[in-house]
Amino acid sequence: MNWSDIGDALFGGAAHYGEILALVQNSVWAGLVLGLVGGLIGVFIMQRDMAFAVHGISELSFAGAAAALLFGFDVVTGSILGSLTAAALIGLLGARARDRNSIIGVLMPFGLGLGILFLSLYNGRSANRFSLLTGQIVSVQNAQLGWLIVLSAIVLVALLLIWRPLRFDSLDPQSAAARGVPTLAVSFGFMLLLGVIVAVAVHITGALLVLALLVTPAAAAMRVSTGPLAVPLLSAAFGVAAAVGGILLAIMGTLPVSPYITTISFLIYVVCRIVGARRDRTTRD
Repeated sequence: MNWSDIGDALFGGAAHYGEILALVQNSVWAGLVLGLVGGLIGVFIMQRDMAFAVHGISELSFAGAAAALLFGFDVVTGSILGSLTAAALIGLLGARARDRNSIIGVLMPFGLGLGILFLSLYNGRSANRFSLLTGQIVSVQNAQLGWLIVLSAIVLVALLLIWRPLRFDSLDPQSAAARGVPTLAVSFGFMLLLGVIVAVAVHITGALLVLALLVTPAAAAMRVSTGPLAVPLLSAAFGVAAAVGGILLAIMGTLPVSPYITTISFLIYVVCRIVGARRDRTTRD
C-alpha cells in the first residue's frame, strides 16, 4: 500500500464518519442537552446524598417504559410516568434519610421485576427491550428529540428558579427551615424535577447506567473544586463531555453507546480524584 492508498483510506473513512454523524445529529443534540442539565442537577443530588434515589427512580422509569412498549403507547411518556410516580413516593414518604433509603430499597426490586415482566410479555424487536436497560440514543427521532429538549428545558428553568433555596436547603436544611424556606415544597419540587430528568436519561444510558450522567460528573467536579459557581459549571462540562464524547465514539464502532459514556465519565472522575488528592497533599505540606 502506498501513501496515495493510505490517504484515500483516511479521507474515505472521514467522509464515511461524516455521513454517519449527519444521520445521528439528533443523538448528539440530545446527549448535549442531557449532559448539561444532568450535570447541573447532579450537584444537588450529591449535596442531598440522593445518588441511591436516582437508581430507584430509574427502575420505575424502566418499568413505565416497558409497560408502554408492551401496550403500544409512547415509551417516553411511559418512562416519565414511572419516574414521577417513584419521585413522588420518595418525596412524600422519605423525608428522613433512613425512611428514604428504605422506600428506595423497596421500589428498586419492584420496578425492576415489573419491567422484566412487561419485557418478557413483549413480542416485538429484542433491540427495543435491550435499549431500555442499556440505552439506544442512536435511534432518536425528530419528535423524540423535541420532547427530550422540551423536558430538559423545563427542568433547567425550574432548577434555576429554585436554585438559591434549593442550595440552602441542600447544605443546611435546619437553618433553611428556620429562615422560612419552604423546605418540604422545595424538596418535593426537586424530586419531581429529578424524576423527569431521570426519565430522559434512561433513553440515553438505559436504566442500569443512568448514574453515569446524573451522579459521576458532579462527584468528579466536587473532587477538584468547592466553589458555588465552579462546581456546577465543571459538572455540566463533564456531563456534556461524557454524553457527546460517548456518542461520537459509539458511531465509529458496533458497541452500544452506554459503555462509551460510562467509561468517559469514570475516567473523568479518576482524573479529578487524582488531581484533588495531589492538591490536598500540597495544601497540607
